[in-house]
Amino acid sequence: MLGTLSLRLRVFLFFAFLAAGGLLAVSGALVLGYRQLGDAAALSAFVTSGAVAGFAILALVTWVWMLFDENVAKALESLATDMRARAHADIERDLDQNKAKYLGDLAPAAAAVTANLSDMKNSLAQAVMRETTLLAAEKNHLEAVLNDLPTGVVLCNAQHQVVFYNGRARDLLRPLGGIGLDRCLASVLDAAPVEAAYAQLLAQPRESCADMRLEVNEGKLRLGVGMRLVEPLPDSALQPGYILTLREAPMVDTACATPILMPRETAFDFDLLHARPSQDVMDCKLGDLKYVIFDTETTGLLPERGDEVCQIAACRVVNGKMVKTEMFDTLVNPGRPIPLSATNIHGITDAMVADAPDFLTAGRAFHGFADGAVLIAHNAPFDMAFFYRKQAEIGARFDHPVLDTVLLSAVIYGQTEQHSLDALAERLNVTIPEEARHTALGDALATTEVFLKLLPMLQAKGIETFGDLLAQTKKHARLLEDLNA
Repeated sequence: MLGTLSLRLRVFLFFAFLAAGGLLAVSGALVLGYRQLGDAAALSAFVTSGAVAGFAILALVTWVWMLFDENVAKALESLATDMRARAHADIERDLDQNKAKYLGDLAPAAAAVTANLSDMKNSLAQAVMRETTLLAAEKNHLEAVLNDLPTGVVLCNAQHQVVFYNGRARDLLRPLGGIGLDRCLASVLDAAPVEAAYAQLLAQPRESCADMRLEVNEGKLRLGVGMRLVEPLPDSALQPGYILTLREAPMVDTACATPILMPRETAFDFDLLHARPSQDVMDCKLGDLKYVIFDTETTGLLPERGDEVCQIAACRVVNGKMVKTEMFDTLVNPGRPIPLSATNIHGITDAMVADAPDFLTAGRAFHGFADGAVLIAHNAPFDMAFFYRKQAEIGARFDHPVLDTVLLSAVIYGQTEQHSLDALAERLNVTIPEEARHTALGDALATTEVFLKLLPMLQAKGIETFGDLLAQTKKHARLLEDLNA
């Protein structure tokens, strides 16, 4: 049981037991001496001597404990955390050896180990870079070809989750709410004919191909859809995934609109092709979860007194990587004037939000963007309070699992460190451009980078599942309210 306690707590318990043992020893000696003396008049002197000796022992043990805690236990924890950061979060700065100056040669030895580790990682990275240059060039050529295809291409796994899509597919499906990595295809296409065609292909030879015609969006858009199976990895027990090709079939008597030329960017994560069916979030490994890291800008700090949101921004993280093609960023009309004090912080004025959607519209869109994901924010109770208050009006419950980077920082660095976003960014070598600070998207991007550097550090501490992490964050609930039921 003691092995689960922190080092500093175990040191404190050691000195507490030492003080208790000293007091018991002094008390026992005085009682024995008094009984052997047999003089009742000497009781007062024995009690006085015992009190003085007891206070002296307590003072001495407390003083030694404070010195030991500050210069040994705290220094060891700080040194271990710094080494873990350099091992798992790509921190290149040298270790601060002053923190462990009373630990003899331990700090120089740790600095040498981390320096060697950094050199090995750099050498390995250079070797990998040389070997993958050709693959990167081929990948760029493949992406260019797929982006310029007049046909939309979507790759899904056996659970009908999107693994890959090209720019044309995104354009075709944009009117239906938009496509996203690791999202269920049923969120944009009618699931019944897709699942029926998939089942039919499973029963046929693998080289066969199915074609279907889908009419979606209440008849306003008609798509021709082709489907072909994609075999899983050798020796895999998983069902095969499939490729969809999408072609627009215009409706009769529909006026032609001038196309809007937009830059297209392919999005893919082929690891999702072999993803297992989803399970209870508490048992999910941290690297397997989808995350939406978000931030808000508001008219003030008191939602219960009428302050409102004036900007929402968010990033998606799938398979431990940020999906750069899937960002959420919108100004919000708060329905009330934005105080000058708030504008001075985030730069948003009444004129900027005059034509922006109201919070109910933006809130519904954000709820759809965050569907099936774990929500993450820095100081999440503040941001989530604005969404919780309007759930009934929005018509959607924000019952997502929630993580807070303040609490994640406390799990890694302990409660005595600073846990502001700026302090975390400085500690983890995350650069926040001055012009992006205190904007919703800038802070959401910074929080995403911070989380992606904290994630391997959490896993290195043996925190593998969401349930493991939740149990650890609850130990620091005095810092912030935990929003998970």
